[in-house]
Amino acid sequence: MRRVAPLILLAFVAIVGAVGRIYYIRLKQQASVAPVKLKKLSPGTSATFRGWTYSHTSSEKTVITLHSDDFQELDGKDELTGVTLDVFNKDGDTYNHVQCAKAEYDVQRGILYSEGEVEITMKVPEHGEASGKLMKITSTGVSVESKTGKSYTDRPVTFKFDRGYGQATGADYDPNTRILNLHNDVNMTWTGADPGGMPMHIETAQVNYNEHDAKIYLTPWAKLTRDTMTMNAGPATVSIDHGNLKMVETTQAKGTDSRPGRNLEYGANQLTVEFNEYNQIQKITGVDQARVIDHGETSQTTLTGDRVVMDFETTDTDSLLQGAVAQGHSTMENKPVLKPGVDPADTRILKSDTIRTRMRPGGREIQAVETDGPGAIEFIPNAPEKPHRWMNGGHIWMTYGPNNTIQSFRAVAATTRTEKPKEKNAKEAPAPSLTWSKNLLATFLPNSSQLDKLDQSGDFRYQEGDRRATADRALLDQPNNIITLTGNARMSDATGSADADKIVLCQTTGDFTADGHVVSTRMPDKKKDDASGGGMLDEDKPLHARAQRMISRDNHLDIRYDGGAVLWQGADRLEADTVEIDRDNDLLKAHGHVLSQLQDKVKDDDTKQDAPANGKPKRQPAKTASVKTSGKPKDAAKAETKDETKARLHVFTTVRAPDLDYNDDTRLAHYSGGVTLERDNMVVKGQDVHAYLRNDSDDSSLDHAIADGHVTVHNVASDRTRDAAAEHAEYYVDQDKVILEGGDPHFVDSTKGATRGQKLTWYSKDNRLIVDGLPQAPVKSLLHKKTISQ
Repeated sequence: MRRVAPLILLAFVAIVGAVGRIYYIRLKQQASVAPVKLKKLSPGTSATFRGWTYSHTSSEKTVITLHSDDFQELDGKDELTGVTLDVFNKDGDTYNHVQCAKAEYDVQRGILYSEGEVEITMKVPEHGEASGKLMKITSTGVSVESKTGKSYTDRPVTFKFDRGYGQATGADYDPNTRILNLHNDVNMTWTGADPGGMPMHIETAQVNYNEHDAKIYLTPWAKLTRDTMTMNAGPATVSIDHGNLKMVETTQAKGTDSRPGRNLEYGANQLTVEFNEYNQIQKITGVDQARVIDHGETSQTTLTGDRVVMDFETTDTDSLLQGAVAQGHSTMENKPVLKPGVDPADTRILKSDTIRTRMRPGGREIQAVETDGPGAIEFIPNAPEKPHRWMNGGHIWMTYGPNNTIQSFRAVAATTRTEKPKEKNAKEAPAPSLTWSKNLLATFLPNSSQLDKLDQSGDFRYQEGDRRATADRALLDQPNNIITLTGNARMSDATGSADADKIVLCQTTGDFTADGHVVSTRMPDKKKDDASGGGMLDEDKPLHARAQRMISRDNHLDIRYDGGAVLWQGADRLEADTVEIDRDNDLLKAHGHVLSQLQDKVKDDDTKQDAPANGKPKRQPAKTASVKTSGKPKDAAKAETKDETKARLHVFTTVRAPDLDYNDDTRLAHYSGGVTLERDNMVVKGQDVHAYLRNDSDDSSLDHAIADGHVTVHNVASDRTRDAAAEHAEYYVDQDKVILEGGDPHFVDSTKGATRGQKLTWYSKDNRLIVDGLPQAPVKSLLHKKTISQ
């Protein structure tokens, strides 16, 4: 908007009012001191005077001078021709000059009337020339009441002065009430003090000027136009102060300010315009359905409220919009201008009780927006593939870039909601994404108003369907749809949870990377109805893990742990530098300092002879032939078997190796790179170990193992040690059997000595050793364990 110059009505009112009042006063004074006229002539007679002049002085100062080229009295009327009237101000240095070609005075009615043109020149200097263009008022059919001083005409009135010009149809002035009325078609133009400045054009139907109250009333409508600015309104009231325009109050007002690349609209049911001492706009206040609409090149911004106040910064030649404040049910909507081939920005709607806007220098573009209290902003997509967003805050700040494009959005006590569109062929749209945080900062892509980054800190929480997240801080990278959680970061969903110092989540795929003190839990998730369970990837039990880094892909089916990884399911445990899990193919790989620990599983009813449970045959305890009881009662032998069975609840198979490859379909764990297998009181070492786990849904313990490459076996008993070596060894748990082959197998018993053979089969529980294939020795050797009685 630009400066609204003062209404020309002020000048016109002051001039006409002063002339009428002074003329009336001087006319009364003239009548009181005029020379005694001759006795009136009889009806039908006349008297004529030529070159008649009358002058009145007071305190040695000229008060009034009246001159007529011809004066004629006819039938009770005085007719004057070539009339000039000079009415001096109280100081006598200037006067108002009135002239007309002809006038008549109705003595009986006391009315002076001029049918022809009357011209009034205001404030003519008595000595010297005028410093500027003098005010001139011109009309016809002017009547003046000599008794009251009232003057009026129903003819067109025109006026010119050094700051403008105007016209109206019909006017009257009462010096007693000091009220001026312009009757119809009031039209004036104010050019201002600067001849090069933009003029103000004012139109209205009627004008009522109360000189005493210093108010001008425009009815029943008013229109103001200056350069690109236009305002239309209902009745308007203009207040003046010491001759200067102070305020314009209107109803049902609508204004526009149209410029290249921009069109500003404003309006309200009640609109007040305030001016400074130089008649420039200082403030516009709209009340009741107040609104301001800015039509920019790239967007349209609409500010509404119960009350809207626009403040202006004045310059030597202009009034520039500095800011606007909306109060009460306030709304600020920014809608992009849609153009072919241009990716449309979102429509933004900000709501709050109070919204403050600050303009950039020049008053054309928004620089910042702020709410005084709680507010909510909605981002409505103008493309079907974009998400719909809401952001709420206890206090909101927004900054803008060129062309009214939003640069950043900041809020405290913030919440957000994001609704993504339904994907093609999907039955329903994704669950909405919700967040909470103490602080929120959103930044937008340059010149686009599209969200770029969303930074939330302080007790951050996130929810999307069954997916949850918490952290000290969260950063959303919107173009890549990635969330980064830092500080006490935690994520969880129906498949499990992950805690870490930092978590980076791809919202599109659900893949994430966790770094620093990672702790995760993978909940049971059978992917097949006939899943067998058990094994290192038991689908019936939660999988817990710790590591320095965790990478999860493909909906948690592909997981990698790095840096001191530790995984466990119940008592089963796996440690390594790196662990990779491919649940889709039932594979597990571990690399670097691998340590796996598997616990023997024994059912509670294994010591009983009950029927099988769940339709599965119950595994019988291993047969231990040749065990001598040395005369112990049968009950003692039975009790010993129970103790052995219970002891298996605490038996672990521990394997250490550089690398591990496990296939859950075959229950085969391949350890390589130099392996150590420990079980109870037995240690097996070799370059490679293939460990076969039990094919049982309730059991992940070792069934048998095959070792290759420089295999050694070390066994410690209470009374002896046993050592064996070969290139190939097989160990069967239930039979307590070790088979040694290849590379000159040999077996050393610390109490019985050494045995060699092509193939050695050792039953550790029975302490039996079977030797096959020695050409110069028996093919079989039997060692008996010493008993206490021996």
